[in-house]
Amino acid sequence: MSNKPKHLIVKDHSVSGEEFQLLHNKELDMLETYPHPEGEKLSDYYKSEDYISHTDTKRNLLEYVYHTVREISLKRKLKLINSFSSETKNLLDIGCGTGDFLQTALKANWNIIGIEPNEKARQIANSKTSNSVFEIEYLSKLQAQSFDVITLWHVLEHLPNLEMHTALFKHLLKPNGTLVIAVPNFKSYDAKYYKNYWAAYDAPRHLWHFSKTSISELFKKKNLKLVSVLPMKFDAYYVSLLSEKYKSGFMNPIKAFWIGFRSNQRAKRSKEYSSHIYVLRNDNT
Repeated sequence: MSNKPKHLIVKDHSVSGEEFQLLHNKELDMLETYPHPEGEKLSDYYKSEDYISHTDTKRNLLEYVYHTVREISLKRKLKLINSFSSETKNLLDIGCGTGDFLQTALKANWNIIGIEPNEKARQIANSKTSNSVFEIEYLSKLQAQSFDVITLWHVLEHLPNLEMHTALFKHLLKPNGTLVIAVPNFKSYDAKYYKNYWAAYDAPRHLWHFSKTSISELFKKKNLKLVSVLPMKFDAYYVSLLSEKYKSGFMNPIKAFWIGFRSNQRAKRSKEYSSHIYVLRNDNT
């Protein structure tokens, strides 16, 4: 048993119904899911038709909202990566799901490679990207310093070995290349409001739960400098909608919208949004 202080006990609402502890790593100001499933056991927790990033279906309100917001977000993500000065425009998207961001970047003349461990999602992504998406083992075949931009959209929290993966990002980025990471923020108002029902904890698929401090400190060790933090305002509404379902048994869209709105309003002062995009620059020293 870890000696880290316990922060919360949360339930896996999606697959197993099991309970997990969230332990506070004081040094990094980060929460860690305990116990920490590994290997094939971890992959079992993704075996659900309701795992939304692995499907393009619109069967219910939650999926409709997710895909509607995704269309808006894709344009903003493209605008963000286009803002980074780059002649070659080589993009690696890790955990690309069904490939919509890669497809958007491809249409904007980016040279793309995607990594997606889920076979079903990878097949969908490849149908959109001329077979530019590969299994996770393909990362070891990529050349050092070959990417201008590496993106992880709500993926870092899923990766079992943070030390290994942060070193890999550093290895694959060009000098002065850019790493873009989007993750939930456990210090947001909606996280504090919903507590153990907060959907963005999503244990045990989310193994880590980050703050601004933890992202900055994790990547500082690899000479990846945090240059900006951007809000993901839509996440407060989507996460609140799912949190209401976990808390009360139904989505309660009016209540969820109100909590999402309050979270964004409070974040104007606290700068603690439901999710953040972190832009990190590869320090060439």
